[in-house]
Amino acid sequence: MNLSCLRGALLGLSAYRGLLETEELACAGRLLDALVRREGERAAQEDAQLVYLLRAGDFESLGQWLLERLRYGEEPYPILRAERREDPALAQAARRDIEALAQLARLDCETLLAELRALLPGTEYAPLLDALPRWECDAPFDFDSLTAFYDANGAGIYARYRAFLWQGGQLTPVADPDSPRPEELIGYELQRGQVIENTRAMLEGNLVNNVLLYGNSGTGKSATVKSLLSVPGFDELRLIEVGKDDLAGMPALIRRLAGKRHKFVLFIDDLAFDQDDRTYSVLKTILEGGLEKRPANVAIYATSNRRHLVRQTFSDRAGDEVDASETIEEKTSLADRFGLRIPYLSLDKNEYLALVDRLAALYGLEMEPEQLHHKAMQWELRHHGRSPRTARQFIASLF
Repeated sequence: MNLSCLRGALLGLSAYRGLLETEELACAGRLLDALVRREGERAAQEDAQLVYLLRAGDFESLGQWLLERLRYGEEPYPILRAERREDPALAQAARRDIEALAQLARLDCETLLAELRALLPGTEYAPLLDALPRWECDAPFDFDSLTAFYDANGAGIYARYRAFLWQGGQLTPVADPDSPRPEELIGYELQRGQVIENTRAMLEGNLVNNVLLYGNSGTGKSATVKSLLSVPGFDELRLIEVGKDDLAGMPALIRRLAGKRHKFVLFIDDLAFDQDDRTYSVLKTILEGGLEKRPANVAIYATSNRRHLVRQTFSDRAGDEVDASETIEEKTSLADRFGLRIPYLSLDKNEYLALVDRLAALYGLEMEPEQLHHKAMQWELRHHGRSPRTARQFIASLF
């Protein structure tokens, strides 16, 4: 395909027309336009600008950049395949676009330089042309491989990332989430098993319970939720952490997620409300009571050190209301709206010491059991109770 035909093919992009609005592809289009119009100086400038844009994005070639955008952009064809729908006309347009983009990715830098030398003859341009940087010429994609990728992974931001933060009404991807592997978590196997099975049921397409993990600090409640991303077979799961200050925006987030192919756990960590905090009414409506039905691909998992989530004082029980019991019931009813409530209580002495032994063996610590146990109990007295966190901190202190 000659440069004029390639320029025309790019101008005719339809299924992936949104790529023309990116700086990189717009620059490539201007480069081809300048070459076709025989404008050598402008072509040299656009060539240098294109290399700059690619390197600024940490791409060694236009083909690598295109692969990234084709895989993770939210264009009509990727969304169609992600939603497992068919549209022969759109598929045909996508195939044509991808073939044109592959031709662009294979455009040889030496060919471009030869065109530029023909347009910019003379010794004064020789140093400029010799100094122009090159990029690798490759097209690591085709229509069939991209279609297979969409079918397997979906499209857009949810295909690229598995964890997100919901902040100020915006989703922020987490490229490297803190997701411990299941084998790294010790103790509370029964509790974690309940969370995993509930999540597996959602991945299988069933409507499941929202989950509240409550109990003592350091017992691994948050780690249990975050470790779901590491469970084998949970590739379709996406985890979105929602801060308490952003609870009011959750209905909009849930509407945004409804109908997506992926399954979403909205994770609220360390949830608790003061007695005069009315934000909890927003969450109550989301959990149960609003007109909108919760989508089957969304569930809410929360952790808290408090079973009833709302802090109570003695004045709550001895106040001047006619029926104080109804006030207390109103403030504690939020926890009841989680269909699955899982307690994480402190370990007893034998469980704590057994956990210390397992961690010592895991990290290759050699010490007489009696001495190890004695030191472990001393450590526990000076810290925050018998929990996996305390046991891990104790073992770390011995190295």
